[in-house]
Amino acid sequence: MRFHLIDRIDRWEPGKSLSASKFLALGEEYLADHFPKFPVMPGVLMLQACVEAASWLWRATTDFRHPVVVLRELKQAKYGTFMQPGRRLDLVVEMTRADGDAAGFKARGANDAGEQTVAAQFTLRGHGLAARGPAGAAAEAKLVESLRARWALLTGELRERT
Repeated sequence: MRFHLIDRIDRWEPGKSLSASKFLALGEEYLADHFPKFPVMPGVLMLQACVEAASWLWRATTDFRHPVVVLRELKQAKYGTFMQPGRRLDLVVEMTRADGDAAGFKARGANDAGEQTVAAQFTLRGHGLAARGPAGAAAEAKLVESLRARWALLTGELRERT
């Protein structure tokens, strides 16, 4: 199963920080099981939203040089209040370092009432596919095209052009 947890990127500064939002709806599939009588966003998905936001910052900063981004190391994660349906999760990620194919980040999330839901420090690793030959290069080109289109939707670039 693949999650796209970020609904909107509010602002970003290349190589420094990115602010994003996730609107949690009751109809999200995983809430039926977590927990049926008290639905809350699982902590691992709050962390995934942080990783996703950091991935967007790194991709945009490097002009999508690393289309495939994976979590390499989680140094610290702390959880606060529950994230319930009908609320907005506001995320802020800061790039703390970038060394070739790896980058470090600090992230924090809070609900729309300003209560902290998650905070983490982690390292991401970026990969390209072009070095794997012609098929890899073609796959990377399609992936980058798709990522750029999603970036435009998340940041509102398409709305600004029309």
